[in-house]
Amino acid sequence: MKVTATSIADVLIIEPKVFGDERGFFFESFNLQDWQAQTGLSTQFVQHNHSRSSQGVLRGLHYQIRQPQGKLIRAVVGKVFDVAVDLRRNSETFGKWVGEYLSAENKKSLWVPEGFAHGFYVVSDVAEIVYAATDFYAPEHERCICYNDSDLDITWPLDGEPTVSDKDKDGRPFRTAEVYTG
Repeated sequence: MKVTATSIADVLIIEPKVFGDERGFFFESFNLQDWQAQTGLSTQFVQHNHSRSSQGVLRGLHYQIRQPQGKLIRAVVGKVFDVAVDLRRNSETFGKWVGEYLSAENKKSLWVPEGFAHGFYVVSDVAEIVYAATDFYAPEHERCICYNDSDLDITWPLDGEPTVSDKDKDGRPFRTAEVYTG
């Protein structure tokens, strides 16, 4: 696998080595030994999730203020624009975001470490993403920041008004959101 740092060094793009021919393809979507050797992280995943969304759906920006989740995210159907926002107050990149297109075609994964908010926007007709998380979902600790917060100024590739959940419509502004202090 190839590991590439983004403009926020802790957020990583993972590109697998794909073996393909006229029959199809094969690749390792995760290999603990390669992961540890190339990232230096001793990540342990405790939960795997699968999400399906229609074109124009925007999910996020979600995070857990306690039991923070690192997420390794990959699109297995379609294409999404995936975003990570640094919520670590003591970080040099606090309040900055990075976005990456993940698709079934490019087979890239995005590593979003603990201390970040995460969201994605579906650009294809439909998209399915799978992601492994480093801690369990804890709804009592889940928080949401407005996807269109002017302080974050995320350049979403929107095609009209996105479809968002009621929870996401009620997201907090970045300025008043709970963030990580450690």
